Amino acid sequence: MLSEFDIIRDLFNQPGLGAVANEHVREGIGDDCALLSIPEGKELAMSMDTLVEKIHFPENAPADLLGWRALAVNLSDLAAMGAVPLGFTMSLAMLGADKKWLENFAAGLKSCAQTYDCPLLGGDTTRGPLAITVQAHGLVESGKALLRSNAQVGDRIYVSGSLGNAALAARHLADLDKWKSESIFESSFYKPVPRLGLGSGAIDIANAAIDISDGLLADLGHICRASGIGAEIQLEKIPLGKSLDVGLDRSQALAIAVTGGDDYELVLTVPEGKAASLESMAKDINIPLVCIGEITRGKGVSCYDANGAALTFQTAGYQHFDA
Repeated sequence: MLSEFDIIRDLFNQPGLGAVANEHVREGIGDDCALLSIPEGKELAMSMDTLVEKIHFPENAPADLLGWRALAVNLSDLAAMGAVPLGFTMSLAMLGADKKWLENFAAGLKSCAQTYDCPLLGGDTTRGPLAITVQAHGLVESGKALLRSNAQVGDRIYVSGSLGNAALAARHLADLDKWKSESIFESSFYKPVPRLGLGSGAIDIANAAIDISDGLLADLGHICRASGIGAEIQLEKIPLGKSLDVGLDRSQALAIAVTGGDDYELVLTVPEGKAASLESMAKDINIPLVCIGEITRGKGVSCYDANGAALTFQTAGYQHFDA
């Protein structure tokens, strides 16, 4: 039977995952604390998320994909701040030390860590219902982080990628037979792509940014509240995910796209005079980007159809606790 120290030594402290991978990590796994060296002119950005079985993912979800998702969703937060990954820590609770499950989980985690040069620095393992907590650390130029509170009236609102695939996938995750036949579910829900290049590239272009975890309307609403402004969205400009084309009418697809969440795309607000620079930068790094609206005076997010009629939705996005 695997002990806690077997798990750490054999599965997590392996080259490409737990080994020191950059010059800013002085000590990683193996001591009481990791030691990080913060370069002059940089600030440390940190984000933490917890994924709980039967709440954030179904029972018997593929372990390797959980490994990727657990890290990627945190890297998306770094992207929203314009930060570059430095490393991450992790807490893993599980009812039993299943070697095969752990090997697959570590493989998925390693794949994401290597892809984004973000080594595992340490953490904890304990017995309990399956829950994965990751805290990602990143570096951002001092005073230049993309804050939710800095949107300005007149800013153009941009969104990367497409919206809705992950939310639709989440509706079918419990049906594993169906899920296995739909590769788009794997790529959209379990393997989000953190837009790190876009976030760091927008440092001197955008005023504010946020990643879409709870839903476009909910997350853009966070920017509105933090900045004390409003936003107007043109619904016909929303980039809909390809999976929404099947079996859904336009209104259903829009509702999923703007309220569903789990997309981990970026929303950026950009001064009109810098919009062309943002579009050019995104094109250079091959990230789809579209302008969907404008920051306005007032409060909250307003949505309009192609005819200028205001539309509302039953909910703005996912809520962790019911009101």
